[in-house]
Amino acid sequence: MLRPRYASYPQPPLGAGHLSVEYEPRPTAVREARALVRRQLEGWGLADRDGLTDTAELLVSELATNALLHSAGSRIRLTLTAAHGVLRCEVSDVGHRVPRAPAAGGATNGRGMFLVNALALHWGRYQDGPGRTVWFELGTCGADGCGPRQP
Repeated sequence: MLRPRYASYPQPPLGAGHLSVEYEPRPTAVREARALVRRQLEGWGLADRDGLTDTAELLVSELATNALLHSAGSRIRLTLTAAHGVLRCEVSDVGHRVPRAPAAGGATNGRGMFLVNALALHWGRYQDGPGRTVWFELGTCGADGCGPRQP
């Protein structure tokens, strides 16, 4: 079974920023998740770092939308963790569909995962009991290896 990892560390250090919130399966959940991301990053002092907040909001909204569309009306969970120069965002639901990042082109769906693949440092998914968790990581510092993936 795959376990979540935080960059090269098996778990976040004590005192790292961590927040987890559940949402009812309704369209307003996406807007609420975006607002939570902005508030939390501001609270952690991570807002306005190379577009981190805007990118995190965009990618969380894509994952939350996918979860709402494919979770058969179940609740979704958003988890944010900031540690070791990395912001990790996870969206969990009871869906079993494997997310794929399609090639650029004229696809009518799947563009959200294309954005995640293009903008995140890393992303992936793991089975979590009866459902799945899809996650991505963004850099939060100005050192090498932080920020968006380099082409």
